[in-house]
Amino acid sequence: MKKILLGLLLFILAVAGYYWYKFSRSSGGDDGPKQEPIALKKHSDTFNLAIEHAMNAYFDMTAAFVDADTANIKLQGNQFIRLLDSIPMSELKNDSANIFDVAMAQFGNIKANAVSLVSMTDIQEMRKDFGMVSENLYPFFTIINYEGEKMYWQNCPMAFGDEKEANWVSKTRKVVNPYLGKNHPVYKGTMLGCGVVKDSIMAR
Repeated sequence: MKKILLGLLLFILAVAGYYWYKFSRSSGGDDGPKQEPIALKKHSDTFNLAIEHAMNAYFDMTAAFVDADTANIKLQGNQFIRLLDSIPMSELKNDSANIFDVAMAQFGNIKANAVSLVSMTDIQEMRKDFGMVSENLYPFFTIINYEGEKMYWQNCPMAFGDEKEANWVSKTRKVVNPYLGKNHPVYKGTMLGCGVVKDSIMAR
């Protein structure tokens, strides 16, 4: 009788062990494929698209600086300002903490320097305002939790002289310097590629 009970117990344990093994394999187990967390968007498509359009105008303005084309700089600068106004910043009120207030302060600096830029006539003064627009864009993307295409934070160590650096945002890793450009009065086009990539700006 004891042998029968022992055999029955071993049979039950064997069946239970089999189903446990089968279940653990089918569910991935410790060594199976892991379920990736789902990336959730914080912003609406309207918000992200408005940021993209504004940055495209910024990139066009950057290219105009490369060419030292003051008329086109003003044209693209005004386009940039207009598109900034189309960004639904009020959407950030839905975020936690004081995101909206901090973002609006940075946004105000971006716009104020862009407005100053298009009011200038001297290209070097325009470039200084462009530098300030860029300096405020960089933290702005972190504050709003940027969700667009990857961009690059680039630096020219001699934008306004040997020891006066300036930064800008680029959509490509390749350096095309908007501060020294193609038609610099001293360097001509020899410093067009002067600069380094300091950081990447990408969705988190």
